[in-house]
Amino acid sequence: MLIRPATVADVEVIAHHRVAMFRDMGSAEGAVLEQVRSGTIAFLQSAIPSGEYVGWLATLPAQPKRVVAGAGVQQRRVLPFPRRFPDGHFEAAEGRQAIAVNVYTEPDCRRQGLARALMQEVVNWARSAGVESLVLHAAPEGRPLYEAIGFTATNEMRFKDDLRNL
Repeated sequence: MLIRPATVADVEVIAHHRVAMFRDMGSAEGAVLEQVRSGTIAFLQSAIPSGEYVGWLATLPAQPKRVVAGAGVQQRRVLPFPRRFPDGHFEAAEGRQAIAVNVYTEPDCRRQGLARALMQEVVNWARSAGVESLVLHAAPEGRPLYEAIGFTATNEMRFKDDLRNL
């Protein structure tokens, strides 16, 4: 496989992957997914050049123009937090965080190591970029892969009610 950085020229394929990911998880359908697609394209057109979004795309040697998988990160700043290291000691992190997003492989190309290779790119980038916390929201099917490369489940919770009516 060939993995390359995503560029602004790739916003359509990244948006396609994002919509397909949500559709596959049963998160939404129809007009909502079209809104996600168009919103993703608009967001990425500025987020890629600014560096807020960094992504990677995979192709297979037999079809070098067909993007069959992708992954990205959205950089964000959070409040400083205590950072625990594998040896057990703590340090104060400045708040450099990234969230892995858009991890998606086309159905006919799954179980070939593409997502693993892309996630390794994400982890390598996070290390070189000085990210202090790398998080993601995993679909049940992706959990074994993420755990195998070093992610662990946390205590995050989400507010389920409509925030617009508060």
